[in-house]
Amino acid sequence: MNRRSVAVLMGGPDAEHDVSLASGARVADALERHGGWSVARHVVDRPDAAMLRDLDADVIFPVLHGPFGEGGPLQEALEASGVAYVGSGPEASRRGMNKLNAKRIADACGVPTPEAIDPALESPGRLEPPVVVKPVDDGSSVGVRLCSRAAEVDAACRELAGRRLMVERLVRGRELTVGVVCGEVLPIVEIVPAAGFYDYEAKYHRDDTRYEVDPALDPDHAEACRRYARAIWDAVGCRDLARVDFIVDADGPWFLEVNTMPGMTDHSLLPMAAARAGLPMPELCALLVEAAFARRREIAVPATVESNVQPRR
Repeated sequence: MNRRSVAVLMGGPDAEHDVSLASGARVADALERHGGWSVARHVVDRPDAAMLRDLDADVIFPVLHGPFGEGGPLQEALEASGVAYVGSGPEASRRGMNKLNAKRIADACGVPTPEAIDPALESPGRLEPPVVVKPVDDGSSVGVRLCSRAAEVDAACRELAGRRLMVERLVRGRELTVGVVCGEVLPIVEIVPAAGFYDYEAKYHRDDTRYEVDPALDPDHAEACRRYARAIWDAVGCRDLARVDFIVDADGPWFLEVNTMPGMTDHSLLPMAAARAGLPMPELCALLVEAAFARRREIAVPATVESNVQPRR
């Protein structure tokens, strides 16, 4: 009997193309080590439904990051293809990719998040520096600028002109992330950059960034991170996997963003947390593929979010 087949997609047209290549290669390697599936690797740009059907796979694992690959368009093509796939559906992907929208969802369900404005609609000067200027629909800290003076805010907005931006109050504290896999909250990971903040270089190229799994935290703050991560998962409508990022100061956790297709490189945080929870990379990837395969006969219906969803207590 032929083994079931999984097509691992990587690359894509977005700024995180190279990260996607590394993530996809690691996912494919892990599935091959697991041995339960026939694995095919595909470097793609903007595949449509017909191209996805032509892959002739039982399951597609789309390890793409950014607005196209993670923000809804690819998920719409996957839905239209009729092939089972790993990850959130189109609506949840759109909600998660737009950082401003995700913050509104967090606020509506009682999860604290730093105040932010859309500089295309409001004067950036309404938020007194220090602030963070960032694109609303990119990950891996692409385009992020830390600004301590009003002139720096104006310069960052000019430099990033042409992209939809947000200006967010800067919260200084410990950088934490909480992964969720198939609805189960994973151990907390703390990120400790050697210098500056956790930017693209610190994430993927520097070897002096430290990661602490299950770090020593105030118990109330740790419980709040876990509760808030699950609340965001539910409110956004995530499926299979996601990672929720926080800054924790003396007041507790502040939600920053949710990643509906988090990185899977050897520097990435969700696989690190999953390994601590007893899911090394081959088992993690196989679990995600099996979850998608179990849905293959279901009719996909985009999830909806009610504005009054409350965190689990």
